[in-house]
Amino acid sequence: MFKEKTLLITGGTGSFGNAVLNRFLMTDIGEIRIFSRDEKKQDDMRHEYQAKYPEYSNKIKFYIGDVRDLASVRNAMYGVDYIFHAAALKQVPSCEFFPVEAVKTNVLGTDNVLTAAIEAGVSKVICLSTDKAAYPVNAMGTSKAMMEKVVVAKSRTVSPDKTTICCTRYGNVMCSRGSVIPLWIEQIKKGEDITVTAADMTRFIMSLEEAVDLVLYAFSNAESGDIMVQKAPACTIEVLAKAVKELFDKEDKAAIKVIGIRHGEKMYETLLTNEECANAIDMGDFYRVPADKRDLNYDKYFKDGNCERSTLTEFDSNNTELLTVEEVKEKLLSLAYIRDELDNM
Repeated sequence: MFKEKTLLITGGTGSFGNAVLNRFLMTDIGEIRIFSRDEKKQDDMRHEYQAKYPEYSNKIKFYIGDVRDLASVRNAMYGVDYIFHAAALKQVPSCEFFPVEAVKTNVLGTDNVLTAAIEAGVSKVICLSTDKAAYPVNAMGTSKAMMEKVVVAKSRTVSPDKTTICCTRYGNVMCSRGSVIPLWIEQIKKGEDITVTAADMTRFIMSLEEAVDLVLYAFSNAESGDIMVQKAPACTIEVLAKAVKELFDKEDKAAIKVIGIRHGEKMYETLLTNEECANAIDMGDFYRVPADKRDLNYDKYFKDGNCERSTLTEFDSNNTELLTVEEVKEKLLSLAYIRDELDNM
């Protein structure tokens, strides 16, 4: 379904964009457009893929712009068939200190992307969300929760025959840019202690490849307005730190040092809320949360009501499968980033 098609990735110089390029570049896709605001990262990416895949790199086109600027988004839309919308402010502490910036990028930026996509007749748009959008307690999660609301609301304004708009929600991606595992590896290399926030804090963990799998699953199976949730295992921060330490600290020099929870962090994350469970559909390895199709005429609900409810319950990082240190090590060793870092030790 991607043969000779044009795919636009917003925030495409990030970890997700690179994972998509590695998955798609050597296929029969027509063109991949990287849209972002950082010309240095685009230039680095251009040279990297020219060196790695000289016979395919001409499929990659770079567009400088910012999702906050509707005009720049429109400039990248001509001839686009599909969009993976990954551009976002993702760091919890920075969003806590600059919440309006999170709103500008995560909420208004998403609205701009969807507006331009509908105008250009883009066939499908997949927007990337996060577990922090469920029961949000921080600015980043709140902005992503609002992003999901924008996605669902926008899906009501256009026929799915013209533009299908849906959303994916997943947990922490291991070794993505700005995540904790690269920090710990760097600390070990410098002979420093590993700093963890709270030993019994739990987090979902998944690889970049699994994140791409979720987007592709949504691409094939989601209906307009859906939020697609991937079931994922989790572990405590202590288990994750021990796994990294056992892999990289061969001389057992580093200690695991608890430094306390950062601004806006939760002790555990939720991927599917109890409220969403009322209508969610279990699809095996995924949950599908259909859009609420009701209109603003509330009178009929006061008179008729609806007592039907799904039997699903909240899905969070405390009640999912919790991995052991050995299981986390196995998962880590499946990542090219970890193998490369071990080779360079």
